[in-house]
Amino acid sequence: MRLGGWMAFLALGIGLSGPAFAQSLPTSRSDLAYSFAPVVKKVSPTVVNIYTTTTARVQRRLPFPFPGMPQDGGQRVQNSLGSGVLVKADGLIVTNAHVVKGADEIRVVLGDRREFDAKLVTQDERYDLALLRIDTQGDKFPFIELRDSDSIEVGDVVLAIGNPFGLNQTVTSGIISALARSAGGVNDSSFFIQTDAAINPGNSGGALVSLDGRMIGINTAIYSQTGGSVGIGFATPSNIVARMISTGENGGRIVRPWLGISMQRVTPDLAAGLNLPRPAGLVVKEVYAGGPGEKAGFKRNDVIVAMRDWPIDDEASLRFRLATAAVGETVPVKVLRAGKEVVLDVPLTAPPEKPARDRSVLQGRHPLSGATVVNMSPAVADELGLVEWRWGVAVVEVQPGSYAARFLRPGDMVSGINGQDVKSVADLKQRIAAGVSSLSIGREGLVSTIQFR
Repeated sequence: MRLGGWMAFLALGIGLSGPAFAQSLPTSRSDLAYSFAPVVKKVSPTVVNIYTTTTARVQRRLPFPFPGMPQDGGQRVQNSLGSGVLVKADGLIVTNAHVVKGADEIRVVLGDRREFDAKLVTQDERYDLALLRIDTQGDKFPFIELRDSDSIEVGDVVLAIGNPFGLNQTVTSGIISALARSAGGVNDSSFFIQTDAAINPGNSGGALVSLDGRMIGINTAIYSQTGGSVGIGFATPSNIVARMISTGENGGRIVRPWLGISMQRVTPDLAAGLNLPRPAGLVVKEVYAGGPGEKAGFKRNDVIVAMRDWPIDDEASLRFRLATAAVGETVPVKVLRAGKEVVLDVPLTAPPEKPARDRSVLQGRHPLSGATVVNMSPAVADELGLVEWRWGVAVVEVQPGSYAARFLRPGDMVSGINGQDVKSVADLKQRIAAGVSSLSIGREGLVSTIQFR
């Protein structure tokens, strides 16, 4: 590979034309200087190393235990590391929720090697973000400014700063490879900045920085088949980080406004049927009575294509835009209706918890044993990260090793038993008591039926 690289370089040199060589050659070292050092010096003191300690209980399983011998294998201490970023002078730090998940102790090491115990202020696993605070004892710490993540473009040069593999204050460079990139399974928004700046284990929670020294994202995940960087990294945009800071600093959580409509992504077939120029946007399937969508004037088969001036191409982009908006705002939403553009002013309201949850843990000798279910509501749908949902019964927890764990997972909808619709938790319990021979489960817009003998 080294030889090939030099051969390519030499080939380029041979192919240069005469006028190219006529340009003036550098006469000093300063003429050759092209460095990110000023940006790094400004930003590096705000990036911290995070060490966590988690105590896990080990279950010891013996094939032939003696009477009275404990099956408890004791405790095991697990250590992990990650990165974080100081975002306020009073010691407020933002990082990924998965960096500090379940931690009993959190230790923060600054770039100047000072160490502090940190307390978890709040975390939001839906967006994989957490806020920590260290006691500055009145000192003012350096902190990074956030830049509007909508102001960046593909091709912009960026720096990733963090602590990969425990190598403190490591800086890598690259470009913005893509924007609004979906990376399903990473977090609820699935809306990321993609970069080819090298990101490795330990970089999670570190800063992705533009060349003006402001943060445009929190490095969150990589695509890799080996565990190392292959040039595909994902950062949570700074606009959702800013929302996390504003709502979470005092222990609150991000509330994603409710539109009061059900939607479906526009597929090529739908685009053809609706005479759309391309398959993009979300088509309105149902408008709920009394909701903000009805008040704004949404109609069935409207196609949502933009919110404010931001394009809406899929569910991930809508979830992200709603998460960065505040309840109480009124936002213009552009829709295509019968081939014409219509702008609707939508009042953003918090998702209501109607009907009441009626949270129930299902037990007994039946296929749903071990599942925790609630009545579906807009508030429950928001917590589960669902865009497409219907009224009914939602699964919110499944006990590991239970019968229900064989085929259920959180976010599933129990839509029917023995061919009869299930509309509430009370309805579900009555049908279970009568016996279960078949079960209909809704997942990601599809319904499947399981038969039991």
